[in-house]
Amino acid sequence: MKVEKVLWNVDSEKEAPCIDTEPSELIWIDSEKIKRQRLYNFSKRMIDLVASCCGLVLISPIILWVAYRVHKEAPNAPVIFAQKRVGRNGKPFTMYKFRSMCADAEEQLEELLDKNEIKGAMFKIKEDPRVTEFGKFIRRTSLDELPQLINVIKGDMSLIGPRPPLQREVVEYTQYDMQRLLVKPGCSGVWQVSGRNDVHFDEMVAFDVEYIKTRSTRNDLSLIIKTIKVMARSKGAY
Repeated sequence: MKVEKVLWNVDSEKEAPCIDTEPSELIWIDSEKIKRQRLYNFSKRMIDLVASCCGLVLISPIILWVAYRVHKEAPNAPVIFAQKRVGRNGKPFTMYKFRSMCADAEEQLEELLDKNEIKGAMFKIKEDPRVTEFGKFIRRTSLDELPQLINVIKGDMSLIGPRPPLQREVVEYTQYDMQRLLVKPGCSGVWQVSGRNDVHFDEMVAFDVEYIKTRSTRNDLSLIIKTIKVMARSKGAY
């Protein structure tokens, strides 16, 4: 059986789909079905907006405290780290996080690529020398992710969805992996509540494909609750 798959040009600011067909024994997501989930998409957007706006207000003291500590640790470096990520349909967007690394972390990356401890199109090492002392704490507790609520309000991300990949990671994707880009990326998702950095790339893709195929409001709310529990335990984060 032949299946239709959509590929994207991740170097463009605009969606640039092209179609490719080939035999496959893998289970593929019906992209047309995803587009037809209008009621679910509307309710998901409403949950994203209400929860993100309320969350920013409720946790504003924590956000201000983290911002102060990040600035105090390195007064001449930016508090917010802005990075290009790949979103739905391969459209790049700027994702925000509290800076948890030294200011020249990106320049040092090339020297560390051979130390990658995650299999597949991701880069993670437990003892990353670029991470600051306070950065270790906010990574372990996921407090560095709080600015992503701005991305949710803007519509670039959702509270729940696949992890937003880097452009250099997407270059290594197979056509099967590209299915992760059928929906908005999320601040959290199945990968984050299932071991986070202890889960390798192929497992993450499997989690994401299953999530996209079975996503529902009930599942999203369940994952939001699980995310809060995982943040409290700080398991698998580095």
